[in-house]
Parts: sequence; C-alpha cells; structure tokens
Amino acid sequence: MVAPQAVVPAGTPALSITDLRKTYDTGVQALKGVSLQVAPGDFFALLGPNGAGKSTLIGIVSSLVNKSAGEVEVFGVNLAQDRDGAMRLLGLVPQELNFNMFEKPLDILVNYAGFYGLPRAEALVRAEEELKRAQLWDKATSMSRTLSGGMKRRLMIARAMMTRPRLLILDEPTAGVDIEIRRGMWKTLKEINAAGTTIILTTHYLEEAESLCRNVAIIDRGTIVEQGPMRALLAKLDVEGFVFDIDGELPARLPAIEGTTLVATDDHTLDLDMPRAMDLNRVFAALNESGIRVRSMRTKSNRLEELFVRLTGDEAAAKRAQVA
Repeated sequence: MVAPQAVVPAGTPALSITDLRKTYDTGVQALKGVSLQVAPGDFFALLGPNGAGKSTLIGIVSSLVNKSAGEVEVFGVNLAQDRDGAMRLLGLVPQELNFNMFEKPLDILVNYAGFYGLPRAEALVRAEEELKRAQLWDKATSMSRTLSGGMKRRLMIARAMMTRPRLLILDEPTAGVDIEIRRGMWKTLKEINAAGTTIILTTHYLEEAESLCRNVAIIDRGTIVEQGPMRALLAKLDVEGFVFDIDGELPARLPAIEGTTLVATDDHTLDLDMPRAMDLNRVFAALNESGIRVRSMRTKSNRLEELFVRLTGDEAAAKRAQVA
C-alpha cells in the first residue's frame, strides 16, 4: 500500500526553499542562496534563461540532485530529514520523455503506480481516470511509440498524477508541441490546479506563464532577481507596444504624438510604443487627424517577455553590481 500522506497544518507552504545553494565539482555555482515560497493551491511560474539554475533547483527539490546548503520543505516535510515523506507529496514531469516507448500507456501508468505501492485494482481505476483526463483513453492499449509528441507529453502528466501528488512540478511540459496541442494541455493543467493540486511550471513560452500562473519567480545566474504576483510584476512595465493595421496607404509624414514612438514598418502597418498610463484615445485622435484609419490592432510584444528581458539583462546586472 502507498503510505498515507501526513496531515498538513493550515497555512503550511506547498514548497518552502531557504538559502538553497549548489556548487558543482567543477566549481560552478548553480544556485547562490535561493529562497522562495509557493502557497498551497498556487499555479507558480519559475522562469529564467538557459543556465540560470532552474533545472538544478528542480533537481534538488525532486531529490535528483544533492544540495550544497540550504533547506527544502514540501508541505512542511523537510527533504533532508524525511526524503520519502516529501517525495510522496510531489510529482515531477521532466523535460525528457523517460518512459518505455514499447509499453502501452495503460501499462506505463499501472506499473508506475505499482512502484509506489498502489494495489493493481486501484491503479487500473486511476489509470483510466488519468488517461481520460489526458484524452488518451482511446490510445490506452496502443504502443506508446506510435503516439504523437503532444500525446506523449500528456502521458507524462497522467503518469505523474497517478500518485495524487499535492505538488506537481512541470519542467517545460509543452516543449516542441504546436500551439493547438499546447492550449489543450493548458486546459488539462488548469483542471488539475482547480482540483487542488499546487503546480510549479518552468517554461520558455512566456505567454504560457502569463496565461496560466498567478505568481512568478525569475531566476538568473543562480539568484532570484524578482518574485511576486504576476499582475504586480507586469504592472511594473511602463511601456506598452501595439501594432496597427491601416486601411489604405500611410501618409508621407506620420503625426508626432508626445511621449510615444510611432514607426511605419511597411505601407500598411504602424508600430507604436507608448507609456502605460497614456490614454490610447489620444493616439487614435492624432491618427484620425492625419487621415490614418486603423483597421485592427494587436499587442506588439508579450509583456512578461519584456519584463523577463529587463530583469535578466541590464537591470539585473545593475542589482548584482549594487550587491557586490
């Protein structure tokens, strides 16, 4: 039998990391005193460029990498003191596809559950539930190697959910799948989170984090450079960008709108940067006065991506210099 999960006192963080450090034998400092907390029920994004320390952090939390110093607790269970207890609370979906391609999805899930001591009869019931949620029930007895890339990713999530983890960590779960499949996976993850499972997501698709996550931490060079509510972080940006599609051709001279940058990218398209506090109606009024009619508009860039570049670029470098 699977050992029962301990009763967790109210208010206990889903994940608590304190001054976590990792120095590899090569001398590389992958983590330089990372501290963060994830609340129960949260959908949390962990973002950072390649080499920032995300994979090392996840590896330590999931007990795949040994820490150099610091503390990790999963729902109050200290990883160093009770590894098995902490791991019973946690599910991991790694970047790599790490199941037997010559096994059937149903067998993969049932065998995984058996590894954790779940009786076969109960594992079969759970496997059906998870495969149906992942929209893979019709593929339950097909060879896994015949599944599409998106199906294999969903199978990884279904497998991790077989132990009913309270904390689910997803490391680049939608890497390499097209946008339609990705959005289908978003729906599944939202359902899992709504049912009470805390989710931590790492992703390079920054619009994914903005769409799914309520809180975010941004890591760069082994240090957390920013963390907090997603909306609060996005609100820090003082510039918004838009693209206007224009009816007819543009005039030879564009209107000068104070505080903005307006550039024609071709004969029928305008690129606008403006302060967030500015009333967009001012821009439309100026365009109308110049005889420019806007047919449609769209956001020029992902706001989270802009924030990410700022915090891991010049601003983060300035913070590091101040600390030094």
